[in-house]
Amino acid sequence: MSLVRDLADQIVAAHSMADLCIPIPAYSFASPPPKIDNEHATDHYELAATVASIEMGFIECDAKVLGKAWSRMVHQDGGFNPFKWPSRPEHFDLLPWTRNMNPNAFAECPKRLGLYAVMPDADWVKRMVEAEVPTVQLRLKSNDQKLIRKQIAQSVNAVKGSKTLLFINDYWQEAIEAGAYGIHLGQEDLETADLDAIRSEGLRLGLSTHGYAEMVYADRFCPSYIAMGAVFPTNLKKMATAPQGLGRLYKYAQLMSHYPLVAIGGIDESSIHAVAQSGVGSVAVVRAISAASNPNAAVKRLQELMKT
Repeated sequence: MSLVRDLADQIVAAHSMADLCIPIPAYSFASPPPKIDNEHATDHYELAATVASIEMGFIECDAKVLGKAWSRMVHQDGGFNPFKWPSRPEHFDLLPWTRNMNPNAFAECPKRLGLYAVMPDADWVKRMVEAEVPTVQLRLKSNDQKLIRKQIAQSVNAVKGSKTLLFINDYWQEAIEAGAYGIHLGQEDLETADLDAIRSEGLRLGLSTHGYAEMVYADRFCPSYIAMGAVFPTNLKKMATAPQGLGRLYKYAQLMSHYPLVAIGGIDESSIHAVAQSGVGSVAVVRAISAASNPNAAVKRLQELMKT
């Protein structure tokens, strides 16, 4: 048995019960298995950890990031220990400076954003303000520019004079015009959004992430908060990655603890307490509120369950 194979088997065995493993997707000609870059790997620890990560169900880009992180951990921490897991920013070569030292950092938001209600329109935003939800996001889906501007303006107006913080999903230009508190973007939006405009106007920026590679990438922008998910299965949005589960969420939250963190994806009353115990300062919910027979009562119940 090769050294790489032996090390990979040790890593998988050590973490097989830690809720880090998810089923490996079925491969085909259209969806081939991940590639392992033998030529450019730093050492056999990187190769072994990359192989192990793939066997644990991590997608290719995350497996590559984990491979490099394992190699750094081995060299920085004094040797190979399969029972460890990369968990410090330096293992992932994340930016060493603090927010105050980074001139390109986005405006700060509270470290703990609390219950984070993701709502489809301004009427729901208003209801969340009345229910005293600490953070709300307007996730409106429309191609009607007039409607978009109207809904955002109404949402901004709804939170005036309240303690509720409002983030606008996707529509960053309209959010700037309306004077919203913040904007939430997906990774795919980073190439098209004018980040300098968002930053200069003082709006907070939240970024979605779905695994290690996207978290490392998001860190380059020093956003106001980082959202991590989907934790559990959700039908509200087609996800490029499988649900990450609690085990991975706990590792993600440990690694990115220097940021305000939001857990999102399929979270409801049955799971919100366990999610909150991961160390995230915020838990985003959609149907747990919008589909409830009594949304106000659901808000109170969810906030009680979040207490750790």
